[in-house]
Amino acid sequence: MPAPDHAPAARDLAQIERANATGRTPVVFVHGLWLLPSSWDRWAAVFEDAGFAPVTPGWPDDPGSVEEANAHPEVFAGKGVKDVADHVAGLVQRLDRTPVVIGHSFGGLITQILAGRGLSQASVAIDPAPFRGVLPLPLSSLRAARPVLGNPANYARAVPLTYDQFRYAFANAVDEAEAKELYATFAVPAPGEPLFQAAAANLNPWTEVKVDTLAPGRGPLLLISGEKDNTVPWALTNASYKKQVRNKDAVTEIVEIPGRGHSLTIDSGWREVADTALAFVQRFADEQDT
Repeated sequence: MPAPDHAPAARDLAQIERANATGRTPVVFVHGLWLLPSSWDRWAAVFEDAGFAPVTPGWPDDPGSVEEANAHPEVFAGKGVKDVADHVAGLVQRLDRTPVVIGHSFGGLITQILAGRGLSQASVAIDPAPFRGVLPLPLSSLRAARPVLGNPANYARAVPLTYDQFRYAFANAVDEAEAKELYATFAVPAPGEPLFQAAAANLNPWTEVKVDTLAPGRGPLLLISGEKDNTVPWALTNASYKKQVRNKDAVTEIVEIPGRGHSLTIDSGWREVADTALAFVQRFADEQDT
């Protein structure tokens, strides 16, 4: 069956047009499961102030708001890793300048896929979902994925998280009040398919969940791990790093942010993570306007 045709959203095309008009180095932010592009709004402002042109694209068919997403969860269903990677790649290729790409969770996986395709000049993957060849299978990761993987029918569905599930998978390192605020502000349903694909990646030679870690045009890559992340703990991020560092044609670095969970890009400590990413990007990206 041919892949569905997902036309770019008007908001994404408008951001790309604006980025091109600035002449600045674009920075493309890729969100992960259970979040929307709005999760990057504060990051986009920081990078724009630093002289970059931010672009926060959605996944195919992303609704425009958290309220709309929770009212119509069905729109998320049926998107696999290749669907998302190809969608974001198509948007990246509309940019006049090769961008920096920054992604979180499954967005971090997409970031590494795009880097392996030579589509980014520098990349930051934050608590990235694992790809084929990354072997650890931490118990906390299995528990975080259980709301999806526990029912095979979820492969073709959009799956929301309950507050308790979100608390464990995302917001375990913040207090109860902040966890509830994050859930109300950011949490949306997500397609089940990518999690099933990731879970089976090491058993499927034809998996879509693969990264060309040795691509000569990959560019510099920083991996960021939250110390207390249950969903993508250090063991997974470090295993991805060990695969990526074998690329002798590109810089590969890893850093652990103390005391932080999977919500590290959206919770009250987001700025520390954004500044860590920005410092890396400023070392390697094309000179930006200030």
